[in-house]
Amino acid sequence: MWSGPGGVVRGVDELDYLGPQLKNPDMTATAEQKEQWTVKRLLEWTTAHFGKAGVEQARLCAELLLSHVLEWQRIDLYVRFDFCPQGDALSRFRELVKRAAGHEPVAYLTGKAYFYSLELAVTEAVLIPRPETELLATEAIDFCRGQTLRPTVAVLDLCTGSGCVAIALAQQVVEAEVTAVDICAEALAVAGQNVEAYELGSRISLVESDLFEGLDGAGKGVFDLIVSNPPYIAPAVYEELPVHIREYEPQQALLAEDNGLAVIGRIIEQAERYLADEGGLMLEVAYDQAEQVIALARESGYLKEVKAVRDQLGHQRVVVARKG
Repeated sequence: MWSGPGGVVRGVDELDYLGPQLKNPDMTATAEQKEQWTVKRLLEWTTAHFGKAGVEQARLCAELLLSHVLEWQRIDLYVRFDFCPQGDALSRFRELVKRAAGHEPVAYLTGKAYFYSLELAVTEAVLIPRPETELLATEAIDFCRGQTLRPTVAVLDLCTGSGCVAIALAQQVVEAEVTAVDICAEALAVAGQNVEAYELGSRISLVESDLFEGLDGAGKGVFDLIVSNPPYIAPAVYEELPVHIREYEPQQALLAEDNGLAVIGRIIEQAERYLADEGGLMLEVAYDQAEQVIALARESGYLKEVKAVRDQLGHQRVVVARKG
């Protein structure tokens, strides 16, 4: 799931391409400077700068930062290539470029991430949603669409973080009623912001809980589907993560003891009580954990039809099972 470069570029000399504008007392630029530092040139220079710094998806990051400070859509950058940003916009862009070149995640710099065609608010209290988790959402959506015995489908999303899976599911399956759980109050605040933005408060309820512990007190009962992207990074692997993950994303949402299986093991052990008969359990796992998780599910004694679903890279990424 995790990949990335190591080198960190610091200092301001590399960013002197914006120097003349910023050094002028009135924050203006000459006609020559305006011609030189158009949107097109800024994107080209910043993309090259990010490439040298080892920033992943350098062009995309440059576009996201520039469109953010200009308050444009990304497509607007391409229809206004000759526009010359000035003043405060240049100052803010210069600072964000410096921070991004030091491997601070662009999603945290802009406060936005994209998942399943959704634009979501994110802060350092939540993981940045990733494409691998879209597979989990797709499997959950397909499962819920196949449930026809009852007018509603009760779903429990453990370790919800930004609420990305819960929101994608609720948007795609109008029969779904989702309980989204997280141990972190700050994460739930972000999830709540996203739920409100998509006007899903009537079908997504948020519960602060360490997995299942707070559900009884919240009046929650049995679910047709339990889905989770839990912490699953082993301590040894965590120490080797790229700096933009290890130093910025929440450790609590990443790290798990027992070689990354501690939280997954708890979910499998405790889920039986909360799953309806024939209910589904879906867990995102590390690229090399699926066989161990499948073994844990089969050893539980109550799960059947246990299998792994592969992601676009061929890794066994989501383990799915049913309560027998």
